[in-house]
Amino acid sequence: MTNKQSSQGENTLIIPLLIVGVLFFVIGFGVGISGFLTPFLRDALNLSVTESYLVTAAIFSAFVVFGAPAGWVIKKVGYKMSMLIAFFIMALGMILFVPSANMASFPIFLLALFIGGIGNTLLQAAVNPYVTIIGPHESAAMRMCLMGIMNKLAWWMGPLFLGLFLDLKNVQLSQVSFPFYIVTGILVALGIFMYFVPLPEVKAAGEDENDASSASVYAAGRKSVFQMPHLLLGVFALFLYVGVETIPMVSIIGFAKAVFGEGMTNPAGYAKYVPIGMFVGYVFGVIMIPKLLSQTTALKLFAVIGIISSFCVIFLPGEMGIYSLVAIGFANSIMWGAIWPLAIADLGKFTKTGASLLVMGIVGGAILPLIFGFLVDLFKTGEISSVSDYQNAYWIFIPAYLFILYFGTWGYQIRRK
Repeated sequence: MTNKQSSQGENTLIIPLLIVGVLFFVIGFGVGISGFLTPFLRDALNLSVTESYLVTAAIFSAFVVFGAPAGWVIKKVGYKMSMLIAFFIMALGMILFVPSANMASFPIFLLALFIGGIGNTLLQAAVNPYVTIIGPHESAAMRMCLMGIMNKLAWWMGPLFLGLFLDLKNVQLSQVSFPFYIVTGILVALGIFMYFVPLPEVKAAGEDENDASSASVYAAGRKSVFQMPHLLLGVFALFLYVGVETIPMVSIIGFAKAVFGEGMTNPAGYAKYVPIGMFVGYVFGVIMIPKLLSQTTALKLFAVIGIISSFCVIFLPGEMGIYSLVAIGFANSIMWGAIWPLAIADLGKFTKTGASLLVMGIVGGAILPLIFGFLVDLFKTGEISSVSDYQNAYWIFIPAYLFILYFGTWGYQIRRK
């Protein structure tokens, strides 16, 4: 389906978007379950600090190692079959958590994380461009926000579902296997579902050799995807975005402890603040884009909100500044969905390869939090990190949001010059 064909109306997109929405929902459900159990399994294995860094490396290295091959797979078999393959790979990674728990094996644990990451890489490289190009370009961010709502709703439901089988306050290692069997079964069922479901293949404007669109003309004069400057800027913008999306979620509990002291009753309760901000932003995007706000204007607006919220976190007293991380979650909500369509616009025959490069940008979720942690330690003057240590490290937000603002204002337009 080209962008010209998509102009037939959003009504023709209802069934495909419902199907993909179900995929996002089930993915979020599985991530919610595994996201709760994986840290417990990591603790049960008594990992050292160095080994805990290997866990992060195993998760995110898959995006770098398999990013380019994912584009090749999608070229060969199409989006639909790539999603099917991705679910089976993810199922393989999930089932490996069972022997890693039963045998208390750290190498199998790392292998499970890496294989699951490969499946996730292929799925991200297929699903995101699919949602972007299946309908009108100007409403792509709105469709992405819808998928984000489905994903986050299910992500919150995962631990609730676990509560039906486990005592979440006292999870025993012997009990971990059953939930992973459930998630594996869900992923296998999704793969089978993808084989039979009537999900149409789509093509971006200019992917067909006989397409005379402007996108085809732009891509035809280039021999490599690396000759697409707006794409490369988009990859870096996405790299920064995933980093600044991850930092608040992984740091807010530590920041809360620094603000309120170790005697606070429920530090984990602060973990929900940032996702709530993102969820509100998704709803905003669905309502406003593109009827009242274009996705480019939304990206610029939310980048500015991110900059202002970052200054609030840095300069306000900790008791007030910590709540500004909710606004940062709000600011981050539409960025993924807005950067994607701007970055892959007019790529033509390079669309699938470009999508795989964008997926590689997810590694920012590992690198920027690592830099943030280094900065917290760098500014630390006592044995325990203070409020000012965190606030000084949060300066990392400012250049990231400034670059995203640049991309949404000028960077994506380089292809037009």
